[in-house]
Amino acid sequence: MLHLSTLSQELLEQSRRACYPVNGCCQAVHKELGPFLNEYMYQEALAIALSDASLPFDKEYYFTAQFRGHTLKHRHFVDFRVGENIFVECKAVTQLHDAHRQQLWNYMRLARVPLGILWNFHPFRDQSEHYYLDLQTNTLYYF
Repeated sequence: MLHLSTLSQELLEQSRRACYPVNGCCQAVHKELGPFLNEYMYQEALAIALSDASLPFDKEYYFTAQFRGHTLKHRHFVDFRVGENIFVECKAVTQLHDAHRQQLWNYMRLARVPLGILWNFHPFRDQSEHYYLDLQTNTLYYF
């Protein structure tokens, strides 16, 4: 996987700016609640923080996938859709694994959402990973 700066420095800065207020909300939740709680407590607190920051969001945003022009009946949901372009997947695990990343990447690809944030609230120091999906080429970048 390539760093987003290899594609475009301007796009990298735009993506960082778009994620900045969401990152601030996630950091505030972790700072106020601390580590070692369950994922659902962090999700509930993040909904409050996003609302207090006046960021438009959908909690447990449901979406479906398409296959050969047909909508598949199975619904997926991501923890948060912030605005129209950012998915946030919350975790409360000892460490992030490829399965967590792939879950977010698949959601971004299936729903055609260009920005994704994977946030782990469990450790003493919160962890985050940020991704950009080029919707034209289906190439995923990290930043």
